[in-house]
Amino acid sequence: MKPVRNKSEQKTRRGRAVKRGAENRWLSSLRLQGQSLNSSLLRLLCAPFASAMAITVMAIAIALAGSFYVLVNNAQQLVASLQTGKQISLFLQHSISDDQARLLAQKLEANTAIAKVRVISKQLALAEFQQYSGFGAALDALESNPLPAVIQVYPKESITEAYQFKQLLEQMQHEHAVDFAQMDMQWLARLQAIMQMANSLVLILTALLAVAVLFIIGNTIRAELQTRRDEVIITKLVGGTNAFICLPFLYTGFWYGLISGLVAWFVIGVILLMINAPLEQLTLLYQSQFTLQFMSFSETILLLMTSSTLGIIGAFSVASYQLSLLKPE
Repeated sequence: MKPVRNKSEQKTRRGRAVKRGAENRWLSSLRLQGQSLNSSLLRLLCAPFASAMAITVMAIAIALAGSFYVLVNNAQQLVASLQTGKQISLFLQHSISDDQARLLAQKLEANTAIAKVRVISKQLALAEFQQYSGFGAALDALESNPLPAVIQVYPKESITEAYQFKQLLEQMQHEHAVDFAQMDMQWLARLQAIMQMANSLVLILTALLAVAVLFIIGNTIRAELQTRRDEVIITKLVGGTNAFICLPFLYTGFWYGLISGLVAWFVIGVILLMINAPLEQLTLLYQSQFTLQFMSFSETILLLMTSSTLGIIGAFSVASYQLSLLKPE
């Protein structure tokens, strides 16, 4: 039984040694990656002028795309808060009394697409018309009130598309008490078309600026490869693979992208702060509660991830191609 126990102990020790060796290799590889990451950052700091030039150009490109995105996003929120074009006015039959109008309003409030309903009685409609029309004296001469009761309907904020408003308008038009329903659909359709065009322009601009960032990163990495050409050739001669040689340049692209994203985020914040004060004055003149929205935490993380990814992609595409052409003599 003793030899069996010894064999079992040997297997256990061998397994522990293999596991310990794998852990050591993993830790050694992780340590090497950290050193490579730090050395790539130090190389950027050792050439401050060239690094600052490349980072500034990339940051401007990223900030332009980010600024347009934030401004369009704020414009969409402003459009969503507008109620003028989303209000539907139902002019009732003249024979419909105010009590019947209130009953119809209660029925309409049960509709899941309607946020609130306001009833304007015949007397209130006449008083408002006298106040704003300038024909108060002439209307006093009338023996009866010629104006019908009106129901103002405000759809929910989830109703945003023009066809949804049209369906709701047609549905209320079929009510027997309604003489006709009115809504400025053309204004709403134009506004939505403008916002769709703005979204398309942001996507196109973002794509073009992303390509520009890739070219800037690629040109920077190509210049660094030429500077370190002798070092790369020696590494190839001692058996270094293209993947091993390419890794430090990927880290360099990562640092360029991350730092450019941080600078772009700062520039976007400065731009929004500069226009925030005059925008607040404008909204006060129109008695609006709109406030300028800055980039959220998730949008900031997305900006940094995108800029870092662009840096890695640009560095990889150029470094892998240049390394494939570089042959040790």
